[in-house]
Amino acid sequence: MKVAIVGAGLVGSSAAYAITLRGSASEVVLVDKNGALAAAHAEDILHATPFSHPTRVSAGDAEAARGADIVVLTAGVAQKPGETRLDLLGRNAAVFRDVLGPIRTVAPDAILVVATNPVDVMTQVATRISGLPSERVIGSGTILDTARFRALLGDLLRVAPQSVHAYVLGEHGDSEVLAWSSARVSGVPLETFAADALDEAARARVDEAVRRAAYRIIAGKGATYHGIGAGIARIVEAIRDDERTVLTVSTVTPEFDGVRDVAFSLPRVVGGGGAERTLQPELSEQERAALGRSAGLLKRAAEELGL
Repeated sequence: MKVAIVGAGLVGSSAAYAITLRGSASEVVLVDKNGALAAAHAEDILHATPFSHPTRVSAGDAEAARGADIVVLTAGVAQKPGETRLDLLGRNAAVFRDVLGPIRTVAPDAILVVATNPVDVMTQVATRISGLPSERVIGSGTILDTARFRALLGDLLRVAPQSVHAYVLGEHGDSEVLAWSSARVSGVPLETFAADALDEAARARVDEAVRRAAYRIIAGKGATYHGIGAGIARIVEAIRDDERTVLTVSTVTPEFDGVRDVAFSLPRVVGGGGAERTLQPELSEQERAALGRSAGLLKRAAEELGL
């Protein structure tokens, strides 16, 4: 499995490092307009392979991505403190127009994994520019928000987060929806498992911690990258092994509650063909309405870009 990562900044290099440590791919290539930066990250990560997996790690221009099975798109400008993901839209759409043509020429059969923010609209941009079917253009979406939700619930309930099944849906951003009504702990409804521990105040604290996590991290160190790097590695593994595992990733969705052709996150079955199937989780009326509003917000943003 060859993975090309376009964009060797903090997210791209973190993804390359996570893929190498986890053994998610046999070859990783970093591509960046700053060739020295890409080469330095590749050399540094290569030096970790004796402690992890025998991954081939290198850097180069678009030609180095030739034959890649997966192309991860992290290229773009960084989010500024206090800036919403949607504010990044115009600046990063221009970056994608520049990079996708050369990459598609050398890796026409690759599945695209998009991590550049605002990731949902950028996934729609990548789908339009690439001409690929929507299932082969996967945004990282709310995979990290879902991980945050599960980690916080696991900590609160004193249970391993791997045993917590709970989703964050919609936009990877301010309008995201924490799906409390469908949350489970090893198959047991959350309301049954933890009725006493999850009053309204506790739920509000978890919601705030999940929803504002990126803003806190950006305020403290300028960017988020470790968590999403691990999330990208997880998506790569699901594709590599044709796992058909369920991940909350973003793809262009034909229709949701009257909102058509918009990219946002729902639970999707991810395997060798990409995001092969979309699941519809149980939602309360309030959650479904909030998800519809989130989809509508993203649709308006895409329309402003001419999509």
